[in-house]
Amino acid sequence: MLQRMMLAVAALLLCLSAGISLADNGPPEFQDPALGQRYSALTEELRCPKCENESLASSGAPIAADIRQRIAEWLKAGQSDDEIRHHLVQRFGEYVLYKPRIERRTWLLWGLPAVAVVLGAVVLTLLIRRRRRLRVNDLDEAERARLASLLARHGEQQSSNREAR
Repeated sequence: MLQRMMLAVAALLLCLSAGISLADNGPPEFQDPALGQRYSALTEELRCPKCENESLASSGAPIAADIRQRIAEWLKAGQSDDEIRHHLVQRFGEYVLYKPRIERRTWLLWGLPAVAVVLGAVVLTLLIRRRRRLRVNDLDEAERARLASLLARHGEQQSSNREAR
């Protein structure tokens, strides 16, 4: 029984040590501080392909750790930020960019909010103009006479109610 417990504890420790060795060790060290700043900026502005809305810098997914490592390698190899973005877009699509580029494929994405605002303004203007046209016109003589009789009758009822109190 004691041997089995010792074996279980040893297996648990082995699993824990394997997990620690596989863990991401944080951002890489760069000789040039400008490379470190570029690394930080790129990992913050690029989205993890596995996570919903998490940047590469804040994601704990294994694929994010791999991409962070690749970005560090590409930066050390002298690639520009645009080249790195291009590599990742080629591999994972436009999804990795928080701000998609304005291209033929994305014009609707960028233009739709402006079109919606303009359409809303046009609809609102048309509704206001329509309501102005539908305003009640002046009363004709027959309507004025009927209104006067109704007001007079209502006034008589109110005065009789006051006297009854």
